[in-house]
Amino acid sequence: MEKIQMTTPLVEMDGDEMTRILWQMIKEHLILPYVDLKTEYYDLGLEYRNETEDKVTVESANATKKYGVAVKCATITPNAARMEEYNLKEMWKSPNGTIRAMLDGTVFRQPIVVKGIEPCVRNWKKPITLARHAYGDVYKGVELKIPGAGKAELVYTGEDGTEMRELIHDFSGPGIIQGMHNTDESITSFARSCMNYALDTKQDLWFATKDTISKKYDHTFKDIFQEIYDTEYQEKFQEAGITYFYTLIDDAVARVMKSEGGFIWACKNYDGDVMSDMVSSAFGSLAMMTSVLVSPEGYYEYEAAHGTVQRHYYKHLKGEETSTNSVATIFAWTGALKKRGELDGNKELTAFAEKLEQATLDTIESGKMTKDLAMITSIPNPVVLNSEAFIKEIAEKLSQYSEK
Repeated sequence: MEKIQMTTPLVEMDGDEMTRILWQMIKEHLILPYVDLKTEYYDLGLEYRNETEDKVTVESANATKKYGVAVKCATITPNAARMEEYNLKEMWKSPNGTIRAMLDGTVFRQPIVVKGIEPCVRNWKKPITLARHAYGDVYKGVELKIPGAGKAELVYTGEDGTEMRELIHDFSGPGIIQGMHNTDESITSFARSCMNYALDTKQDLWFATKDTISKKYDHTFKDIFQEIYDTEYQEKFQEAGITYFYTLIDDAVARVMKSEGGFIWACKNYDGDVMSDMVSSAFGSLAMMTSVLVSPEGYYEYEAAHGTVQRHYYKHLKGEETSTNSVATIFAWTGALKKRGELDGNKELTAFAEKLEQATLDTIESGKMTKDLAMITSIPNPVVLNSEAFIKEIAEKLSQYSEK
């Protein structure tokens, strides 16, 4: 069989631990037999990031700007234990954080819905897409432990030397403070990315903050979203038959639980971090959650929403069998291949990616799945497969489709 040709490479960002093992299996069994895969490869495994002093992460983000579409494996963000385990030169930053900042992107996370894995929230009928602002707030925060009595202030010094001051607290004893920031530029990019994605996917857009309490910080988010919607997107949304809806974050949580789904929920950085895990877990599994970073300039970076599956990796190193769910990583590849095909006008590539997604879902719906899904499925007597056997079962389904 003649392989599908690609005209423009994908940026391929390899990763760490068990997901790195799955990455190679997916390429070997599901992609390379059908696609003459062209990628510009970057090793974002922790060892190589350490060796290059994290320059490889910056290089991969710049390559994404060049080619427009990237696919990324899960990576380790080191803590003190990882510093010792990997003998690191320093505690390198999260690769995701670096790439998000360089691409000025918004992260959209959506559960993969499959028959037999029913959401915990019984009225959810359609996926809920979480749009997380991937800049600032507590993730760029600075903190101090206050040793004793004293006054803490926020101080802004303008370029012309003028000062603005605001009392944080007059401490009578030890305590803690935290300073965080955002920029109008980043919030504006976030708003445009969300609204463009809503138009692309023909879904309603929700946005929520706590502007009644945070009358300057959160209110600025609300005001920028509203101004951009009113001046740039209102007519486009009306023509597409979709709506933009703002509410308070606590009201949004209550509404989400009673909704049927099928919309985009835009959240500030921390809210999006928390709510995406809540939504993915309620839909079944974090291993069944896609993630795509979208920038206003039209750069796309696809990955799984979960981590490196450290526990399974240690079992794998001991030669023990694992049953690791690779669905979200497969869908990272299919998402990138579909977008590459769409941008290049390569219908064959797009069609192949759609077939691979269908083969993955059909495998699960036939009762063959990894252990995590077998524990929650409503399908009677599921067959539990190990990591590689599950991927090979998908490959068998895919080969049947390709013969038709």
